Amino acid sequence: MLAHIPSSYSLILTIGLVLALAALGFMLGFLMSRRFARASLAGYASQAKALLASAQAQAEELRQKAEAKTREEWHQEKLKFEAETGNRRKEQDRMMRRQTEREITLEKRSGVLAQKEADLIRRERELLSREKISKAKSERLDQLINQQNEKLEKVANLSCEDARKELMRNLENEARLEAAITIKEIKDHAKLQAEVQAKEILVSAIQRCALSHAAETTVSVVYLPSDELKGRIIGREGRNIRTFETLTGVEVMIDDTPGAIIISGFDPVRREVAKLAMEKLIADGRIHPARIEELVAKTKTEMDDIIKAAGEAVVLELGIVGINPELVSLLGRLQFRTSFGQNVLLHSREVAHLAALMAQELDLSAAIARRAGVLHDIGKAADQSQEGTHAAIGADMALRFGEEEAVVNAVAAHHEEVAFASPYAFLVAAADSVSASRPGARRESFDAYIKRVENLEAIASSFPGVGKAYAIQAGREVRVLVEPESVDDSGAKDLAGRVASQIQRELKYPGQIKVMVVREVRAIDYAR
Repeated sequence: MLAHIPSSYSLILTIGLVLALAALGFMLGFLMSRRFARASLAGYASQAKALLASAQAQAEELRQKAEAKTREEWHQEKLKFEAETGNRRKEQDRMMRRQTEREITLEKRSGVLAQKEADLIRRERELLSREKISKAKSERLDQLINQQNEKLEKVANLSCEDARKELMRNLENEARLEAAITIKEIKDHAKLQAEVQAKEILVSAIQRCALSHAAETTVSVVYLPSDELKGRIIGREGRNIRTFETLTGVEVMIDDTPGAIIISGFDPVRREVAKLAMEKLIADGRIHPARIEELVAKTKTEMDDIIKAAGEAVVLELGIVGINPELVSLLGRLQFRTSFGQNVLLHSREVAHLAALMAQELDLSAAIARRAGVLHDIGKAADQSQEGTHAAIGADMALRFGEEEAVVNAVAAHHEEVAFASPYAFLVAAADSVSASRPGARRESFDAYIKRVENLEAIASSFPGVGKAYAIQAGREVRVLVEPESVDDSGAKDLAGRVASQIQRELKYPGQIKVMVVREVRAIDYAR
């Protein structure tokens, strides 16, 4: 029992030593891990400080960039604002100048109106004076009639009925003379006042507008690089030329003319398509029915684009907005239409300019006048399937595509087929006449010219008392020689008016025709 005590003690010491060593190791490990943790914490702290410093530097850099960008944007906005302010200031100055000019114009027109008012007052006084004179003459005429009745009954031994008839004849002649004199005075005064203003407006508009015109033709010439191509265009047994004529609707004339072929057709659009297609065939060199069909179809599509572009160019030039695209395409077709040698699209554009200029002179809407002027011949773009005059067809088109009533009426009335319903109808009709009748604008065939001259002379010769009638000045004037025994001086004035009225009713002509009635008395004797 005692022998075993030392070994138990050794075991306890060993265990205690192990525990002591374990505790010591635990303490050492704990101290080392704590020291390592403190070192790591210090490293992390330094890294955090570095990151914080870097973030602060980046934030400062971003702040500086933001401030620079803000200053730049502010500077740009300031410049933009100053530019807009300058433009608005210029616009205000321009509006002020226009307002001042309008005030000056209004003052001038006020002076003109005052002058016209004074003229009207003077005219009214003259009319009152003439009325008094006329009344006195009437009373004197009654006295003369009574005296003449008494003399006729006593001297001529006439019955009351015969005397009344003689009196009525004398009174009718005197009244006709008085009426002719009064009518002449009224016409001269109205013509003087109207011509002054009308000439001023028309001359101002014409001087500011001048356009060129193309000559009317029914043929187009295509030039060939070599006459050898004529045989290829005709093709074997004429199949190429037949295919081309069938697809285009024109006639191709190939003769001995060197280096050229002629394309003939009354439809200018078809003729232009045929010309372009033929030029493409010549340039391509492959001339056979399939290629002809392909190029003709392609050219028709291109022609639609050309027509649309022509209409858009005119609308853009005139500054017209809100017009229906169909009307734009119809306008483009007018580029290939002519009237007496005058290109209809150029004529329509000129009428639009003239109508707008005259509307400005009369303080009317230039936009409405310009719109009505460019559309006044739109009916000429219609095909042959539509019946009626081009004015009626054009008015129907304008109404169908949403144009306002003033434009529709101006289109319908520019040849006086319907009544004028607005001032714009008068302006368009006047501009149409000016554009059509100015020298060089139109031409007519020799047969049509001869026919018009013959009609003028026939109308003038149809009146009683006319000896001879001659059309002179290329049909611009009719010289009427009357028999002096049948027509007196007052009757000559009346005859000129009746001849002019009948010419205006029965004939269509550009411009105006002067009617001059000549009454001549010749006395002949011989000395022997």
